[in-house]
Amino acid sequence: MTAGASLAELTPEQRLRRLELTITRRLDGLLHGSYLGLLPGLGSEPAGSREYRPGEDEVRRMDWAVTARTTTPHVRTVDADRELTTWVLADGSPSMDFGTAELEKRELAVAAVAAVGFLTGSAGNRLGASLVRADGVRRFPARSGRTHLLGILRALLAAPRCPASGDPGDFPDALVQLNRAAGRRGLVVVVSDFLDGLDEDGLGPAPPAWEQPLRRLAARHQVLAVHVTDPRELELPDVGVLPVVDPETGARREIATAARGLRERYAEAARQQQAAIAAALRRAGSAHLVLRTDRDWVADIVRHVYAQRRLGRGAHRPVLKGGVTA
Repeated sequence: MTAGASLAELTPEQRLRRLELTITRRLDGLLHGSYLGLLPGLGSEPAGSREYRPGEDEVRRMDWAVTARTTTPHVRTVDADRELTTWVLADGSPSMDFGTAELEKRELAVAAVAAVGFLTGSAGNRLGASLVRADGVRRFPARSGRTHLLGILRALLAAPRCPASGDPGDFPDALVQLNRAAGRRGLVVVVSDFLDGLDEDGLGPAPPAWEQPLRRLAARHQVLAVHVTDPRELELPDVGVLPVVDPETGARREIATAARGLRERYAEAARQQQAAIAAALRRAGSAHLVLRTDRDWVADIVRHVYAQRRLGRGAHRPVLKGGVTA
């Protein structure tokens, strides 16, 4: 394995070794191997109730049964989980088979799943997965261990390419099935470009087909949406007549990219589409991490984790008189 080879040029086993080395040496080193920074949260195991502290406790944690019984406001308390169950849903729909930088979106999705798996793979933690593929959804039960994680990554790398069938229903349906399978509260990581299930032009105002299933997942679990994009989805280069193919439907079209007005309209429509996706993820209650095929995905994950840690610390600081946090 040469030092200069890109991930796409390596064999599946070489890719797995490269990803594991990258994560354990660079990503895991920067984050000290702690999954707690992936999303903020105190835990999910019930541990009783205590009196409500104004300005410090969230109203949504109110224990209404104890409050009614004692006539004094109480909140539920939780203990940090002794072990974490992580569920990963990796989208392998046709639009993921695209990339104009070092990686395709599908390969970047494999890197994201590998990062989640290795970061949450400490003793006792379990990982389950659902892989949306051309031949249906392949499911892996929640288990612990490096061998189990490598099996999931091999299945992702070996997944057949999806034909341009024009059927966008697989990804939203996979979210529904995952909600049924993921019983105990845990962490759910959805890796996708989130283009499936959008309305006809992808700009709204109709909500995406995946928004409601994702909202149901977020009601029971902590959800992280890893949004995979490519620069050519955001703007067109000036390269003359460009033949393009819709990976979802197989429709072909030639575009005269030399027209500046066309490129500007495309960039504006792409901006609206990305904003609509971000808004839908926000409404669903999901944290949002954007990874691009032309950027350092390790650095993007590190920035996200540190931002979540700051958010978590700020959310639990006691509020002093005058609204100032301690």
